[in-house]
Amino acid sequence: MPFLMGMNSITKIGERLGVSRLPFILGWLIMFCAASLPLRIQAATLLQVEVANFVFYVDDGSGQTSWATQVQATPGTLGRTFATFVGIGDIVAINGKPAHGTYVQRAQIVNSSTQPTAGQAIADTARGNFSDVFFDLMTADERIAGSITGTGFLATSPPPGAPLAATQFTLAITGGTGAFQGIRGQISGAANPKPGRGASITEDPAARRALGGGGRLFLIQLTPETLPQVIVSGSGPAIVHATDFSLVSSSKPARPGEILSVFVTGLGPTVPGVDPGQPFPAQPLQTANSPVDATVNGVAAEVLYAGGYPGSIDSYQVNFRMPSRLPAGMASLQISAAWITGPSVLLAVQ
Repeated sequence: MPFLMGMNSITKIGERLGVSRLPFILGWLIMFCAASLPLRIQAATLLQVEVANFVFYVDDGSGQTSWATQVQATPGTLGRTFATFVGIGDIVAINGKPAHGTYVQRAQIVNSSTQPTAGQAIADTARGNFSDVFFDLMTADERIAGSITGTGFLATSPPPGAPLAATQFTLAITGGTGAFQGIRGQISGAANPKPGRGASITEDPAARRALGGGGRLFLIQLTPETLPQVIVSGSGPAIVHATDFSLVSSSKPARPGEILSVFVTGLGPTVPGVDPGQPFPAQPLQTANSPVDATVNGVAAEVLYAGGYPGSIDSYQVNFRMPSRLPAGMASLQISAAWITGPSVLLAVQ
């Protein structure tokens, strides 16, 4: 249900504000973005990424001709200082919701300790290995939303400021792609009752899911470059009724079950896509690549469409259906994209 009745919807909004031409309306939206949204100190967003079928393949000294050749489970021994391994797992959930994707870890054992035994490394901190980690995050319908990369140590203590559930890892986010361009933050891990399985580098990774592996739960604290934010002016949030394109207000509140459109910034890349810095075209429609969700008073609203607004660079239209049961008064609306939730705005409900 893109654009609710096409471009005429915004034209009619403009007419109600004394503006009749579409380019002025786009300017109105951009003005809202530039002048009306308050500057915010970005708060960290927590992504809980669940990994299954995790197997780490240990370089046990075998020749390259034997790598990835054994179709049966082939145990590998991990633990010698300076040994290396590569781990692979499947992302199965993000923030408790089904998702897809791939987790890869590349590591070298350091076995550092303040009181090492023979063969371990003496150091001021206890660390098992140092790792580079890679998360390819996909939606439930298997669209790649973007990637997150990190580097740091496997440790038995999490970094300062980690979630209370964190028990291991101290990794710094080094960057991201797609919906996660420009992010920073840190990664820790929670205890998992089924740890990863160690295999020889000779085991064929094509059989990883059939042979089975362990699990991991990563707690990714990221500070995004942008947040999904509802455009707000002195007249209130840019939220309109689908029936006549009038602004939602205390004199004309939203009704439970009604379809509304809200105009936002910060939803990230679209498909089929545009070149960086170029405006969204009218055709083809540019739908948001990452999952977009809306909640009203914490209750999930059905998102019918989310995509770039034609002619703009970072303005989007989200059409959603109000939850069917809401108390009258002021309600809190929040939009999230790529599992990152933006600040709330208030809208009047009948």
